[in-house]
Amino acid sequence: MRISIITVCYNSAATLEKTILSVAGQTYKNIEFIIVDGLSKDDTISIIQKHQDKISNWISESDRGLYDAMNKGIAMATGDIIGILNADDTFYSDNVITEVAAFHSKNKTDASIGTVVQHNKEGKVIRTYSSKFWNPDKLRIGFMPPHPSIFFKKELFDKFGVYELGFTIGADYELITRFFLKKKISWKYSGITTTAMLVGGLSSSGATSYMLITKEIQKALAMNGIAFLPFKIKMRFFWKIIGFLKK
Repeated sequence: MRISIITVCYNSAATLEKTILSVAGQTYKNIEFIIVDGLSKDDTISIIQKHQDKISNWISESDRGLYDAMNKGIAMATGDIIGILNADDTFYSDNVITEVAAFHSKNKTDASIGTVVQHNKEGKVIRTYSSKFWNPDKLRIGFMPPHPSIFFKKELFDKFGVYELGFTIGADYELITRFFLKKKISWKYSGITTTAMLVGGLSSSGATSYMLITKEIQKALAMNGIAFLPFKIKMRFFWKIIGFLKK
């Protein structure tokens, strides 16, 4: 089983080397590692060139943003399974892809979802984001599994399409809604902690971002013909607290 890992980047010189070394250090060897760069102006390209022996394929060209770059990576991928690793993230351990490959071989599922940990610049873990209790109906109230923890069969993108470009930070939510809720793909919780994420991404950067993603969640659901109550999505922060207290 070949697993394609896609990393998209732009001016990521400060973090990209750790990401590359994280992929290179995986015990699983049938990995296709693709980097899509958006014409970085810093030393990102130099870092890519320094580690070309660890990268299967890479391009650097202008794009229409993060999700356009992801779509380019998907088009380049030849693996059976696709995972996304952001340019400021690393795999949680050297055995992650070995565990993912074993899980997919055993379960024959369209997608697996797992857990990520979020850390600050000092490396301190500040949150564990698990999808253990998630199910697709929770998309209706604004909850999706952590995107970097999802590994998809490549054929899903061929059948059901790629990331929609009409979103600023919510195209991953739309794709997950389309795949899991509208198309009803098969999936399982893997129990694998896949990724260590640096906090401060596009969808986790304050009140303005919260309002934007709230709007885009509703757009994603409406696009796919999914019934929802806007009030519940707007109040999802409180449902999250209630869920935490129940646990």
